[in-house]
Parts: sequence; C-alpha cells; structure tokens
Amino acid sequence: MSERIMPDEFDDLDTTEKAGIGAALYRCRALAAKIANDLRNKRPEHFVDRLLLADIHASLERVADMLTRVKQCSRRPQRRR
Repeated sequence: MSERIMPDEFDDLDTTEKAGIGAALYRCRALAAKIANDLRNKRPEHFVDRLLLADIHASLERVADMLTRVKQCSRRPQRRR
C-alpha cells in the first residue's frame, strides 16, 4: 500500500479496503509478538554477529519511529466536510 490514509479518510474506504487494513494490522501484531517472544529467549551469546544485531536494532528503531508517526496522525483533529 503506497498511499497514506489519514484517520478521517478511513470512513471513506470501501469494505474490502477496510478489511485489508485490518488484516495487515493483525499480521503486524502477530509478527511483533513472535519477534518479542524470540528475543525474550535470546541471550547475548546468541548474537555473535554484531552487525546482524545492529541491523535488527536499526529495523526495530525504524518501526518504533513509524508507530510514533501513526500515533501523532491519530491525534490530529479530523477535518470537517
């Protein structure tokens, strides 16, 4: 999905588009839970490759930044029509 949808635009989407967004969000949550569980069971000695660990960290930082932006967008007042 290349377009960004603002919260007030969500209501204008058709049922299929809303279902697709809901399904993508569900998959993101499932993946985040899997990552959390996998990392919870890791110890420092599991990460011999420091570059790999740095890459994982950078990816998680990017996702955290994106979630912050989503939160900021959802706090903006909705446009009146």
